[in-house]
Amino acid sequence: MYVAVLELDVLLGDVRSLKQKRSVVRPVVAELRRRFEVAVAEAGDQNLHRRALIGVATVSSDAAHAREVLDACERTVAGRPELELLSARHRLVGPQDD
Repeated sequence: MYVAVLELDVLLGDVRSLKQKRSVVRPVVAELRRRFEVAVAEAGDQNLHRRALIGVATVSSDAAHAREVLDACERTVAGRPELELLSARHRLVGPQDD
């Protein structure tokens, strides 16, 4: 079993309140969850108006598949015009990591 984790640090466009931030981040989270069947949440920077840390996780029996899913999630977020992807960090935990 492999657990893959992706942390996406994003900069939001013209956002002036936390309410506006939620209206931008929630659809992204929902799209990732729906399209890729992953666990996803806003995992950091909740009190900053223009920044968000989005965490994505998936479990797979195949490490390559887990990486493919997270790569697709990263491309999806990077392609959103209302966001600027600042950084993406991948982690993979597998049987060899006991």
